[in-house]
Amino acid sequence: MKSTSKKAISPGAVHTVPADLRKMLLFDPAARAKWEDITPLARNAWICWVISVKRPETRKQHIERVCTELKEGMRRPCCWPWLSSPLR
Repeated sequence: MKSTSKKAISPGAVHTVPADLRKMLLFDPAARAKWEDITPLARNAWICWVISVKRPETRKQHIERVCTELKEGMRRPCCWPWLSSPLR
């Protein structure tokens, strides 16, 4: 596992961490440790799941769920469309 003492938050495979998600991960050391322990592709799935919503209220809920679900052991969002695709 990577050190979580630095201020940098590891990005996804394609996307950087949006400021609101970054702030929450910096605020929650347990969620941040889990974030640093998952793959860049898994981080990318979480980032896409957060930025894919349109309403600010929904985005806030998604960010809170990222932290909660990471701490519960989830490595990727459960409801991201491509995860349930038959082509996967």
